Amino acid sequence: MKPKISDFGLAKIFNSNGSEQNTTRRVFGTYGYMPPEYASEGIFSIKSDVFSFGVIIFEIISGKRNSGGRQCGDFINLLGYAWQLWKEGRWIDLADASLVTKSNPIEMMRCINIALLCVQDNASDRPTTADVVAMLSNERMIMAEPKQPAYFNVRVENHGTSCAPESCSINDITISVTVPK
Repeated sequence: MKPKISDFGLAKIFNSNGSEQNTTRRVFGTYGYMPPEYASEGIFSIKSDVFSFGVIIFEIISGKRNSGGRQCGDFINLLGYAWQLWKEGRWIDLADASLVTKSNPIEMMRCINIALLCVQDNASDRPTTADVVAMLSNERMIMAEPKQPAYFNVRVENHGTSCAPESCSINDITISVTVPK
């Protein structure tokens, strides 16, 4: 199984003859979906697609986008919010209300566990694409406990009446959030 990067703008960094590079000086892609090692250092691998897939799983389960400047609880992104809920044992709170009543809670927990494994901060801790397929296909497969995800600690303070843009930086990445009145 040889995953290919697509729909995230990363295909542009492949040479015209189809050979692959593993670093780039210019970062392409959609913020919110790219792994930290690529966003900050231009390093990508087969684990880059896995990271993006994990973000998409969270978006499907929660019904919220990871990008777009919306706050998720005290966090600026879905990954931090999901991690906090997972650690507190409240992972079901991540799910969109329409899914909670129609879904098997064990399957939902497995999907959240898989997503957290996919978005771990260290690329070597993330599963391969084949591992993700195996975890999704085999309900009896025992999965590892996830480690903290990338970008998990970007928190937003609630300033009440402030409407000034707030800037948060981590890993040489800047995310600006506008807080409404």
